[in-house]
Amino acid sequence: MLNNIGPAGLLLIAIVVLVLFGRGKIAGLMGEVGKGITAFKRGVKDSSAEIENAATPAAEDGTRARDVTPQGNSDKA
Repeated sequence: MLNNIGPAGLLLIAIVVLVLFGRGKIAGLMGEVGKGITAFKRGVKDSSAEIENAATPAAEDGTRARDVTPQGNSDKA
């Protein structure tokens, strides 16, 4: 059904949406979408930076991570 929509159909849909919501409402919505995309990109960049920092052996305060694996019999299931 959606394969039959041509340029005239898309133009008609755009006009209907513009009439229903108004130019100001659509502009505000697109601004919010842009802010959301920017926040998402910032979050991805920050999380990848945290992952890279966690991969370093020493923390910021100079302490090192220590192994806290319990010592014991590994034959038990």
